[in-house]
Amino acid sequence: MPISIEEFTKFIGENKGKRKFKQTVEVAINFKDIDFTKQDNRLNLEVALPNGKGKVRKIALFANDKNLMESARKNGIEVIESSEIESYSKEPKRMTSLLNYTLTAQASLMPQVARYFGQFLGPRNRMPKPVMPNTNIEGLVKELGRSVSIRSKGKYLPTVHSIVGTEDMEPEKIYQNIGEIVRTVGAKVGQNNIRSVYVKLTMSKPVRYI
Repeated sequence: MPISIEEFTKFIGENKGKRKFKQTVEVAINFKDIDFTKQDNRLNLEVALPNGKGKVRKIALFANDKNLMESARKNGIEVIESSEIESYSKEPKRMTSLLNYTLTAQASLMPQVARYFGQFLGPRNRMPKPVMPNTNIEGLVKELGRSVSIRSKGKYLPTVHSIVGTEDMEPEKIYQNIGEIVRTVGAKVGQNNIRSVYVKLTMSKPVRYI
């Protein structure tokens, strides 16, 4: 059974506001009896949190479609034009700066992005989300503000991690976000294959959720 909402609220209250920065709340799910050496068993899920992440990373878009770029800029998205892609890949500082963003890319540019950034972004699970030229950018921004990626990080690591909120969110909303992630992952691997679930703030000790 999951930790009660009362216990969870107490845990958040005891650990928030103790740092000079806004701590994130993170979940770790541990598995049993799953062979992650098999490709079919590895996780690659996108989960829309019902209450959002509380902390939204800036968004960047690789594009060359004028209408798409204009719409992106109007919605506060950093645009990296296709003509800049190669130069970015040759400058380590600029390439590393991409990790500060949630990355998206015009679908037709994905092969180019993969060519120049695949070896850098791929192992970090940070490859861009493909975007079609007619995408509703305002809707995309809202979607990315709620979406988290749940991915296996290796053949022999039976654990996945995810952000589920920030310390200034209402505990009930964080609790609901955790429940959504556990349900989604459980639907993929089977609830009986979840060994345990732990929750922690950035600098706190973990508490067992399940």
